[in-house]
Amino acid sequence: MTQVLVLVLALLIGVVAGARAMTAPAAVAWGAMLGWIDVTDKWSEWMAHPITVTVLTILLVGELITDQLPKTPSRKVPPQFLARLVTGGFSGAVIGSAFFHTFSATGAGVIGAVLGTLAGAALRSGLAAKNNGSDRPGAFTEDVLAVGGGFLVAFLVSLV
Repeated sequence: MTQVLVLVLALLIGVVAGARAMTAPAAVAWGAMLGWIDVTDKWSEWMAHPITVTVLTILLVGELITDQLPKTPSRKVPPQFLARLVTGGFSGAVIGSAFFHTFSATGAGVIGAVLGTLAGAALRSGLAAKNNGSDRPGAFTEDVLAVGGGFLVAFLVSLV
C-alpha cells in the first residue's frame, strides 16, 4: 500500500512540474528541509540543504515572474516540455527516495509531468478564451494551484 501512495504522490508532483517546472523541485526541497520528506542518509539528502532550498526557491520565483511575460514560449515546445519531464521525474525520484522507490517514482513523476503540461495548457487557454483573450487570470490561477499543490504534496509525503 505504501508503494502505491508513493507513486501517486510522485505522479502528483509531476503534475505540478507540468504546470510550473521549477515549483516541483522547490517544493520537494522545502519538504526535505522541513522534515516532511525523509532524505536522511539517502542520495537525495542534499535536497534538504539550505543552499539547495534557496537556489530552487529563487528559480521558482523567477519562473513565476517570467511566465507572465508575453514572449515566454509555450510549455509544449520541446525545450520547455523536456524541462518539465526532467523536473517532474527528478521530483518524483526525491519523493520515492524517502521510501526506497526511486526508479518507479521517477517514472510516475515523468507521467505526471506529461499530464500536467497538457492539462495546464488546456486550463490556461480555456481561461484565456473566457477572459477575452487575457492570459493573466489563467496564469495566476495556475501559479496558485502549482505552488499550493506542490507544497501540499510535499506535506502529504510525511503522512505516508
